[in-house]
Formats: sequence, C-alpha cells, structure tokens
Amino acid sequence: MKILVIEDDPKIAGNIVDYLINAEHQVDSADTGPSGLIQCASMQYDLLIVDRMLPGLDGIALIKSIRQQGIHTPVLMVTALTDVNQRVEGLEVGADDYLCKPFAFAELLARAEALYRRYKANTVDEPFLQVHDLTLNQITHEVERAGEKIQLKPREYRLLEYLVRNVNQVVTRSMLLEKVWDYYFDPQTNIIDVHISRLRQKIDKNHKVKLILTIRGAGYVIKAPR
Repeated sequence: MKILVIEDDPKIAGNIVDYLINAEHQVDSADTGPSGLIQCASMQYDLLIVDRMLPGLDGIALIKSIRQQGIHTPVLMVTALTDVNQRVEGLEVGADDYLCKPFAFAELLARAEALYRRYKANTVDEPFLQVHDLTLNQITHEVERAGEKIQLKPREYRLLEYLVRNVNQVVTRSMLLEKVWDYYFDPQTNIIDVHISRLRQKIDKNHKVKLILTIRGAGYVIKAPR
C-alpha cells in the first residue's frame, strides 16, 4: 500500500512510519492538518492514518474536507481520546475505523490492511445502484431521487448504500452496526435510529412512495415498489 501518516508527534509518527516500511509498505508523512490536506489532494494514496488532534486543522475537519472534495481513500483515525461520542463523531464525518492510543503497532497494521482489503473488494466497475427512482453513484457518492440531488453525510451514504445493496431484504441492527459502523458490539446508543430518521427525511420526504421501511422487531429494509 501507499500510505500517508498525518501525525504531529514526531516520535509516534516515526515509529508508525518505520513499522509500516518494515512491513513493505510505501509511506509518506505530514505533521500538520493543512500539510496533510495538501498531500491528500495532490497525491493518490491507498490509506490515510490520521491523528485526531492536529495543529492548524484537526483530524475531524481534515476528514470532512477530503470527503467533501470527493476523496474516498480509507481513513484510520488514531487518538488519545477514549470517549465513545468522540469516536462516533470521527466515524460520522467519514473515518472508516478508529484506534485509541496507546496501541500495538501490530494491531495498527492489521486494521490498516483490513481496511484496504475491504476498500478493494468494494471497488466496482458498474458505478450505479438503483431502486425505483433512487440512484446512487458508487464512485462519486452522489445520490438522486426522481432527478433531484440529495446531499448525504459520509455515514448516511454508507448506510443507504448498504440498504440498497440488500434491496427487499431485512437487515438487522447488528448487521448495520457491523457493516456500516464497523462495530462488533452494541454501543448501547440510538445511533442507528438517528441515521435512519435522517435518511427518511432526505430520501422519502415529499415522495408518495416511501422506500425505507421499519420491520418491527426485525430491522429495516429498502423495498422496491412493484
């Protein structure tokens, strides 16, 4: 992989870079948010490792900015912050995984390589998914319904894409937590309900045909009308 490490602590950054190079990956580094953002925009990387607390532009703002620019490179965020809500915030703006400091370098490498495998597996030749009058472009992450563009946050798009890929199939809360949030446990929050509610407001509001349905006691489904 070609990896960009954005970390302002020189000792941590150096150790990460050395470990990844020893694992036969090509690695660049940046020590501020603005310099990292410039490198993201000017070079093509397979993976970004981003510290949350960066000078000039923090990790949250950096990820939000690259996603707004249409850069979909997988992001592993590292942080000393352990609060669940702060981790959720990072995932909602577009980070793909989270690793808390201090961490074992072997785990960082394993998570990085797992993110890259998943990203490559999801790379598609056919860019469009469609259900009824709803269209998703899997390359640009643009969404339209009845020809009208809909603005979605990264996590909202990922949730919608998973539902559309499983059209007419009920998906459970545990499936969504695992496939959309990469949680292999229930964080005991209403994160799914909140995002489903937001999606309904954006996708189904002002449309006679409602696509996103709740199957009580089972989960959720996008149903293609007959």
